[in-house]
Amino acid sequence: MASSVHIVGGGVIGLSCAWELSRNGHDVTVVAPAPGRDGASWVAAGMLAPVTEAQFGESALTELLLEGSRLWPGFAAALEDATGRTVGYDTTGTVTVALDASDRASLDDLLSYQHSLGLSAHRRSASECRSLVPALNPALRGGIEVPGDHQVDNRALLGALAAAGRAAGVSFTEAAVAAVAGGPELFLADGRRLRPEHVLLAAGTGLPAIEGLEGARLPAVRPVKGHILRLGPAAAGHGAPAPLLRRTVRGLVHGRSVYLVPRRDGSVVVGATVEERGDDTAVRAGAVHELLCDARAIVPGVDELELRETATGLRPATPDNMPRIGWTAMEGVAAAIGHYRNGILLSPLTAAAVVDLFARRPVAPFIQPLAPA
Repeated sequence: MASSVHIVGGGVIGLSCAWELSRNGHDVTVVAPAPGRDGASWVAAGMLAPVTEAQFGESALTELLLEGSRLWPGFAAALEDATGRTVGYDTTGTVTVALDASDRASLDDLLSYQHSLGLSAHRRSASECRSLVPALNPALRGGIEVPGDHQVDNRALLGALAAAGRAAGVSFTEAAVAAVAGGPELFLADGRRLRPEHVLLAAGTGLPAIEGLEGARLPAVRPVKGHILRLGPAAAGHGAPAPLLRRTVRGLVHGRSVYLVPRRDGSVVVGATVEERGDDTAVRAGAVHELLCDARAIVPGVDELELRETATGLRPATPDNMPRIGWTAMEGVAAAIGHYRNGILLSPLTAAAVVDLFARRPVAPFIQPLAPA
């Protein structure tokens, strides 16, 4: 049954849910201070990497990420058809490399774990890695090729989602939500009061600042800071320079993780630190220095790129790093929160689950354990 739904949050989760709900007949309003530029989505790298993101002890999350990745080809195609915009969906694959022998041993352990989960990943020698990515440092100790780990241009994606939402009838209220009450009811920071039939919480790290959610039985959501850099090819006198990279490269540098994600315009996104610093969003010189040093240890050619942007984002993490998708204990209030490092990858899956929720249909079996209540 169609209803009026107000979505609190204008990042990739909120916008994806808004578009899909509107396409399914709901009257949708996104309430956020800056839709499309909210939260961590704007400063993300856009990696769709269920295999490379596999972490020891998180097999359930890995299964969820794999389910999410399977929806991406159709989601990207539908979004591009709806808007006439490209979202930079790229299926070239990822190579993860090791700088020294200790890093190589760590990657071998990771590869064994990936294989134990039945994931598609292949050990590659140093020369094989350089055949895949000629710009790599010749001194690397080999790595892992993951054909199924892809990427999307996060900023192009956000723009397309906003445009698709508007075309489908989504309204946007640019304001902060101060409090939520069951029923439901939204209290805006500017004093306005809104009474939709349903509310979807998708506010990322902004969730703890919203009052009135004590009865929702939501897990704690904490911010995990990440620095990210954007590098671009230096201006050339004759035409555009050849891209430094044509596929995503991830690396271990003396135990530290770094990634380099190429864009179609020749720029490269470098990231990302993982810092427990609360709500601190300051760009720190030391973090920028460390990312640049680690990136050039993997791909020396980054020295020739322009440093175009330094930024930080706050990822919304739950205690077990799993998102929560489902109805809360508050009347009329659902949640799609806590996506941590995987909001972009899980956005099509989350939106599909939310459509099922509001249609009062059973959600998929792998979504059921994520119910907040």
